[in-house]
Order: sequence, then structure tokens, then C-alpha cells
Amino acid sequence: MKARLYQRYVESVRPALVEKRKYQNVHQVPRLEKIVINMGVSAQLEKSAVDDAARDLSLITGRKAVINKSRKSVANFKLRQGQPIGCRVTLRRDVMYEFFDRLVAAALPRIRDFRGVSSRSFDGRGNYSLGLSDQTIFPEIDLDKIKRHQGMDVSIVTTAPTDEEALDLLKLMGMPFAEGR
Repeated sequence: MKARLYQRYVESVRPALVEKRKYQNVHQVPRLEKIVINMGVSAQLEKSAVDDAARDLSLITGRKAVINKSRKSVANFKLRQGQPIGCRVTLRRDVMYEFFDRLVAAALPRIRDFRGVSSRSFDGRGNYSLGLSDQTIFPEIDLDKIKRHQGMDVSIVTTAPTDEEALDLLKLMGMPFAEGR
């Protein structure tokens, strides 16, 4: 069975975009391509910090996190080549739509004093980046088992060629954008 948000995209979002933007072909309509979630961990923390971040990221996404290692040594940051410095997960297809649905419906409304996300975080090519300051906004995380609060970056990659088309797509998909920003 397809994800609920994918069915919504096919039944209501795609026809609305075709009507608004006057696309000639259904393949011109923007869609979500992938979502990349990244957690960076300070190199000065103990070795278990990266493992804890990877475990939390795996709980949130339902996929095993890949641990990123440094490519170069940087003495000023006390960083050595090959040292673990973060983790990431790339989501595609049904898992991507499920995560986006949970992000919009459950996680973002749990942020204290949430008034919407900024509409200025597009990169110029139709991709949107969002920084979350705490992983505990996701209901999958047990607050009693958290050792340290960890932020994350969420990058939503779309097939839209411009930021305006991507903004229309994400608004119709349910992303809560702030009005005055």
C-alpha cells in the first residue's frame, strides 16, 4: 500500500499544480525526490556520541544511519583523518513520504512557540533545507534514554527547477510556512 501523503500528492497536489502552473506534461510537475537527514557531532565528544546519534537517527527514520568520517586532519579543531564526525540517512519513495508526513503532522507542531518554518531556506534550485535544534520533537524518541540533545539538518530535494515552484509544492503537501518571513 502506498503512503498516505503520496496518494494525496497524486490525487490533489499534482492536479492543483498542473492547473496553477499550466504544465503541458505530467512529468514537468515537481515532486519530492529524496530527503536527507544529517546529524553532525562534535569531534571533542566521547566516542559513544556518534553511536548515540546514529541510534537516534535510526529510530526516527526507520533506516540504518551511515556514519560520516572526516576526510582531512585539522589541528585547530582537534580532528584527525578518519575520525567519526556525524551520521546521515537518505530516504526515498514510500519511506520518504512517511517521514515527511510525520515531520509535518507530528514533529514540527511539537516545537515550542512554533509559528511556521522560514520560506527563505531554498537553495535557488528548488531544494529546501531545515535545521532542527532537538531530536526529542519526534515521538519515536524516549526522553528517558536521551544522554545529550542533538540537532539535525533536514534537506528536502525536489525536481522543481525554481524556488517558487518548490514552495508551491511544499505548501500543497502541508509544510507549515510562516507568513511574515
